Amino acid sequence: MAVTTRLTWLHEKILQNHLGGKRLSLLYKGSAHGFCNGVLLDRCCNQGPTLTVIYSEDHIIGAYAEESYQERKYASVILFALQETKISEWKLGLYTPETLFCYGVTKYNSPANFQIDVRNRKVITDLKTMENLGLAHKYTISIQDCEVFRCEDSLDERKIKGVIELRKSLLSALRTYEPYGSLVQQIRILLLGPIGAGKSSFFNSVRSIFQGHVTHQALVGTNTTGISEKYRTYSIRDGKNGKYLPFILCDSLGLSEKEGGLCRDDILYILNGNIRDRYQFNPMESIKLSHHDYIDSPLLKDRIHCVAFVFDASSIERFSSQMIVKIKRIRRELINAGVVHVALLTHVDSMDLITKGDLIEIERCVPVRSKLEEVQKKLGFALSDISVVSNYSSEWELDPVKDVLILSALRRMLWAADDFLEDLPLERTGNLREEIIKCAQGKK
Repeated sequence: MAVTTRLTWLHEKILQNHLGGKRLSLLYKGSAHGFCNGVLLDRCCNQGPTLTVIYSEDHIIGAYAEESYQERKYASVILFALQETKISEWKLGLYTPETLFCYGVTKYNSPANFQIDVRNRKVITDLKTMENLGLAHKYTISIQDCEVFRCEDSLDERKIKGVIELRKSLLSALRTYEPYGSLVQQIRILLLGPIGAGKSSFFNSVRSIFQGHVTHQALVGTNTTGISEKYRTYSIRDGKNGKYLPFILCDSLGLSEKEGGLCRDDILYILNGNIRDRYQFNPMESIKLSHHDYIDSPLLKDRIHCVAFVFDASSIERFSSQMIVKIKRIRRELINAGVVHVALLTHVDSMDLITKGDLIEIERCVPVRSKLEEVQKKLGFALSDISVVSNYSSEWELDPVKDVLILSALRRMLWAADDFLEDLPLERTGNLREEIIKCAQGKK
């Protein structure tokens, strides 16, 4: 049976963040490997920086060694105390592992003012040290369990290599993607969501990846009114070969439970392909059929093939009942229209305790998993239809970890669009192929 830590997820994340995002790898656990000072040192010396965690009845305390423990050699040790969600520390100074763990020390009147006696399951300290850690005045603390972790960089060379390879594979798949049945040349993906959710930022992030550098073509706002007031259809050129990519991202006015957001009828017109690029929305009324930006007889290429709802992870719990009702109503209309839709959860990197290393397996993180379940519970999305991303906002350089999240979400949208195209009636797809042939002949 695998040996697991006694730390809760929250306490482990607090410690990791306090140590600069280090990953904790369990080396020794007293209750599993035996409460023996010699065993502890055998397992933990020459392992690089280590974190020793002591569990007592009242406290979680321990010691962080900035250098690898080596026999009879001094290492700089920092003490810490973890109380609920707060952590305090005290620089203890230079210690040998023999002194810190009472190995070969026969008397407690040695010059050390903090010692971990694993064999006798107690910590011996002094009044000043306890005061510096903000703990009760005890000279001896009983040990219920003791764990030692190797502290590693959360993104080691092996993981980074794997991320880079996955990014390369995703880029290749998206560049060579062909819509189902070749019914259209470019998939149209409509981004819908509350004002400020990150719709324009997602487009900018996708474009940045394919351009090879961070760009901001679509204006991004953070106020309550948002920035997008026009319907925009963004085709993206591949920075590698200059060709247009096989998808178009469509940005629109944000949803609002009050006046000022995207009209319900305008959503239906967008889905049907009736609205041209750069149409200026009127939040008070939908587009008129006589408007010069209204398309009377749209083709399949003008229609929306997939809808991606974009939600800010930090605002899910604060959704008003009006917003929830509006989103559910739109979802019902999409289902009736046969349009497949997915959800996109943004700004996860701004959540408390989320580190860069967590982004590799972000959907497994406890707080992110909680957000996904909240979206499922409130809005009815299946967990498999929700993607998690971290958009580019203030960064100057591309990050392969972020790229993988964004590209994976985009791939999921294209799969959804393929489901929509595949589900079209056979007589409709036959007529569409005739349209495609005529268009191709007209270009010759």
